[in-house]
Amino acid sequence: QVQLVESGGGLVQAGGSLRLSCAASGHLFSRYAMGWFRQAPGKEREFVAAITWSGGGTFSSDSVKGRFTISRDNAKNTVYLQMNSLKPEDTAVYYCAVYSSLYYSGSQAVADFDSWGQGTQVTVSS
Repeated sequence: QVQLVESGGGLVQAGGSLRLSCAASGHLFSRYAMGWFRQAPGKEREFVAAITWSGGGTFSSDSVKGRFTISRDNAKNTVYLQMNSLKPEDTAVYYCAVYSSLYYSGSQAVADFDSWGQGTQVTVSS
């Protein structure tokens, strides 16, 4: 099973940028789509972005489209989330996860992803 460790979170002012990283262990990393999710206090975990195993396809939620970019480096077993033009409503714990099947077609459902990391806190001040 893949183990995931997120990093790169922190406190940033509105309009600023952060780059999150998710390092994966396990030789099967490059075969699976990866996703980023977030969970704000008192809210359910929500989809942010996902990327296919090759990096050739990316998907993002409407709330972050045009501001966040997901990418991956299979040689480094790492997936990234570049977050620009951050807003206070982006404040949340951000998690990465592995899609549970080899064939990914854009699912945004939390239940379709497994092997979650511990999360990294992102706080955007106004």
